[in-house]
Amino acid sequence: MPPRQPIAAPSAQIRVANGPNPRATRRPLRSHGPSIGRPWRASVARGDRLCAHAISAAMKPAPIPPRFPLRRVAIALAALLPLLAGCGSKKDSDQESGADVPPAPVEQLYNNGVDALQSKRYTTAADQFAAVEQNYPYSPWAMHAQLLKAYSQYLQNHYTDAIDGLNHFIELHPNNSDTPYAYYLRALCYYEQISDIQRDQKGTLDAINALQDVINRFPDTAYARDAQLKIDLGRDHLAGKEMAIGRWYQSQHLYEAAIGRFQRVVDDFQTTNHVPEALARLTEIYLVLGLRNEAQKTAAVLGYNYPGSSWYAATYGQLSRDGLLAGAPLPTGSGRGFFTRAWDWVF
Repeated sequence: MPPRQPIAAPSAQIRVANGPNPRATRRPLRSHGPSIGRPWRASVARGDRLCAHAISAAMKPAPIPPRFPLRRVAIALAALLPLLAGCGSKKDSDQESGADVPPAPVEQLYNNGVDALQSKRYTTAADQFAAVEQNYPYSPWAMHAQLLKAYSQYLQNHYTDAIDGLNHFIELHPNNSDTPYAYYLRALCYYEQISDIQRDQKGTLDAINALQDVINRFPDTAYARDAQLKIDLGRDHLAGKEMAIGRWYQSQHLYEAAIGRFQRVVDDFQTTNHVPEALARLTEIYLVLGLRNEAQKTAAVLGYNYPGSSWYAATYGQLSRDGLLAGAPLPTGSGRGFFTRAWDWVF
């Protein structure tokens, strides 16, 4: 076996910083095996006196400089800019918001509200009148602005806000010349909220109570006359609710409950337009139950008070078929309902 050639010094064999020396000859390294350091350990085992630190230094990759430092700085600045801009814009907006700017003169605010009200810009009108009340609470304009603000809210169907404002006006100015109108407008706010007869009628009762309050306090005014007509219409609405319930009981053959509802209409709502129907249905139920005397008496009341109504014509036909026409008046065409009598009373 020929003698082994001496291995060059580490500085000539492997250059740590610049890689292997092209003039030096190096034995090829085996690439198999899981560990990169095995070939070097094999060379050492064969007597290659390589310095361990030189080998590790040669295999260690060069350090990688930080990537894109400027981009990171730019991203950080971009994240801070909105915050800085927001602080500046808030400060500017506070300065431009007019915190130290006095409000417009009271005459200008009030006239702006009147102009908006006349042009049907009710939201703007309410805001202008509220500005008068807020900035000039002790001026003579504030009292009128408070009332007109409630009127603007009423025209927008904001009844709750209008009622609150009117209650406040009535509390502050109980003896003012505009107080009767405040009571009347408050009653209208309740009246406009009356729902159909299929729903709860608490709103109808509230409206009737508010309208009656107008009549009691200001009996000789136009407000009282209109309130009385609206009370009659509200009571007619309550009677319609009772009639709807009574018809349902009658359809279910719950005659006792139906009689109670129809009788309440006759007793408590005598001026309403539902009384003829209530009397006719009472007569019909009495005939079904075999109460002939009660049927005759009820039919007589119906014929005497409403001889020209269609309900009495139908009841007269029932009595004729059952042979109970003794003492019953003939139907006529002269009978008038509640709304006809109310129309004649008003006009």
